[in-house]
Amino acid sequence: MCEGLELGENTQTLLPNQRRTDIKAVQVTRMKLDSIDKQILVILEQDDTTSNAMVAEKLGITPEEVEKRLDRLTDTRTKILVVDDEPDTLIPLTRALEGENYTVVGAVDGADALEKVRDETPDLILLDLMLPKLNGYEVCMKLKEDPITRQTPIIMLSAKGEIKDKVLGIEIGADDYVTKPFDLIELKARIRALLRRTGV
Repeated sequence: MCEGLELGENTQTLLPNQRRTDIKAVQVTRMKLDSIDKQILVILEQDDTTSNAMVAEKLGITPEEVEKRLDRLTDTRTKILVVDDEPDTLIPLTRALEGENYTVVGAVDGADALEKVRDETPDLILLDLMLPKLNGYEVCMKLKEDPITRQTPIIMLSAKGEIKDKVLGIEIGADDYVTKPFDLIELKARIRALLRRTGV
């Protein structure tokens, strides 16, 4: 951890007004910060008038990279990870959720999903069952066995609609199970309900 930046449970780091006029603060405890993220926050904590170009020069990166990282750090919207290897599902579902003002991250297989969970710290996961590398059951079990991710709500999506498949999904830790093809309005309602139950 960089000196001068405390990442306590309720820590908020103020960002300069000229960067995000509509956002007063950034919660830095809900996402994984790499060393560059931490250095950016330390620089801005010390002098909130520092320009992107000056931050970039100090860290040896481009101003565009600084802006990209600030965009991510100041995005306070609910983040949903959508895991599906079928573009016909992943792309329209991503667009629909973004239209509801969620931040959406996509993953195309089980291994990619686990990596995205570590890097992005989503608030909720939509997890397809039939995935390459690791299937949805395996991904769900790994996430629920990990103390860091076990509280992250998971909605399992699957074309397998038999009762035994749904029961298995719930028993290994999924918080909800939706059968494909699903009604988008119903799925959005289930997402909102689950987020309410988990306090997001």
